[in-house]
Amino acid sequence: MRVRYSPSGYDITPLPRHEVEALASRLDPEAFRVTQKAETEPPFCGGLLHVKEPGVFTCVVCGLPLFSTDHKYDSGTGWPSFFREFDPQHVTRHPDYSHGMVRTEIRCARCGAHLGHVFPDGPPPTGERHCVNSAALRFYARGRELPAESQPVRTEVAYFAGGCFWGLEHYFQQGPGVLDAQSGYMQGHLPNPTYQQVCSGTTGHAETVKVVYDPKRISYRRLLEAFFAMHDPTQLNRQGPDVGEQYRSGIWYVNEEQRQQALAYIEELRASRRYGDHPIVTQVEPAKVFYPAEEYHQDYIAKTGRACHVADPWR
Repeated sequence: MRVRYSPSGYDITPLPRHEVEALASRLDPEAFRVTQKAETEPPFCGGLLHVKEPGVFTCVVCGLPLFSTDHKYDSGTGWPSFFREFDPQHVTRHPDYSHGMVRTEIRCARCGAHLGHVFPDGPPPTGERHCVNSAALRFYARGRELPAESQPVRTEVAYFAGGCFWGLEHYFQQGPGVLDAQSGYMQGHLPNPTYQQVCSGTTGHAETVKVVYDPKRISYRRLLEAFFAMHDPTQLNRQGPDVGEQYRSGIWYVNEEQRQQALAYIEELRASRRYGDHPIVTQVEPAKVFYPAEEYHQDYIAKTGRACHVADPWR
């Protein structure tokens, strides 16, 4: 199953059934009945109904943040009510045909726990009422340390240059454990360069892709392997039809560990003679300032549908 991340930076990859069952086995009977059997607690009986203290409400099963006090209001229905989710991608919606009516059930996106229902009778700005069982939630007051499962992913960053950034960006985005890949310019001497300036060959910049990744899901070594599968590191100051210093092959490391891994992997490639007698010309340098490229360069292949000579390294 493909790894998924929410816009707010949380791992929302659906948990396998056996993990959900193990987590659910630790619940008290009421929480189990509500989240696993899709039951409803009696109105005005939930322990979180009157909570007004600033904080976050997480899934009682897996810990994913689901709602915030900032969006909580008194609907008078007897259940905690929210006019929006903590992050829309943290809560999934499903048709519910039980009880002789059509309702919209809401569940935790990560573990599938039943939370309650959403109705179109809430306050502005959404006009929605997320009617949630207290037993499906756990509350953490603002300032209290959240457990690891309730925190966003602790990401790391890597920078790679290998010809036109369109293709590298596109395929790095497909990597399992990659949260984001962005096109930009690095290693030059001119602040805030434009595409035209970089193309002039006078700024010293290389078209570079910034990769934000989850080290628990994908290693820096795997990113290196993908990078060298995506381009030809034996071409000096060019990549296929793109010619110029801005298209050079480079790894811009952010710490000593990345430097050592990059140099060690390049040495492995040389020893394996993958490229025959052709020398690897990939530069390995400490990362300078990353300048994001213009908006029309971002997600260029996805926007235009254009093909690219870069090979898919994840197959």
